[in-house]
Amino acid sequence: MGNKWIDITQTISTRIATWPGDTPFEYELIATKEEGGAANVGTIKASLHTGTHADAPFHYVNEGETVDMLDVNLYIGRAKVVSVVGASEIGREELEAFDLTGVERLLLKTTNTSTPEKFPDRINTLRENIGPFLKGKGIFLIGTDQPSVDSIESKELLAHHSLFKHNVYIIENLLLENVEPGDYDLIALPLKIEGADGSPIRAVLRKVE
Repeated sequence: MGNKWIDITQTISTRIATWPGDTPFEYELIATKEEGGAANVGTIKASLHTGTHADAPFHYVNEGETVDMLDVNLYIGRAKVVSVVGASEIGREELEAFDLTGVERLLLKTTNTSTPEKFPDRINTLRENIGPFLKGKGIFLIGTDQPSVDSIESKELLAHHSLFKHNVYIIENLLLENVEPGDYDLIALPLKIEGADGSPIRAVLRKVE
């Protein structure tokens, strides 16, 4: 089949970890063929930040865009995956080592192992100086394999706000453990949910040959 798409999405199930105190994922069949229905019909309940997801600016800024306002073109196109494995914080200092010429979407591989069923004790976070650095490079989308760009304990969400001030959009909880650094085509569309602060996404990559 040639150059295949690579799924970099965490599987959503009742076993998936959620942010401490957030709404856990639930799936229920409310109608089944076994009970005589014409079809199986399910319903779900979950945080919009379950698994691999996009943050809408409204998530952390009241005047920010909600997820239905986001331009789909942000989430479709060429992306670069870089490995920053071993760095507990990622900012200008760590990213200056990479050639980011012409890059518009940047995905950060911060770990070689991923366990979606277990919420991490600590998050590899982004530094506050990453916003102006990315804007200076022309990058408008940042993705990470961590559940947040800020620490679990953070109340100020400095990285989120730095990215917002510099028009950089956020994807979190990517599954990059088996992805080699390099250039890819990316599709990572959020659902069009009116007024929402975020959305689960189905994210896929295809290696640029």
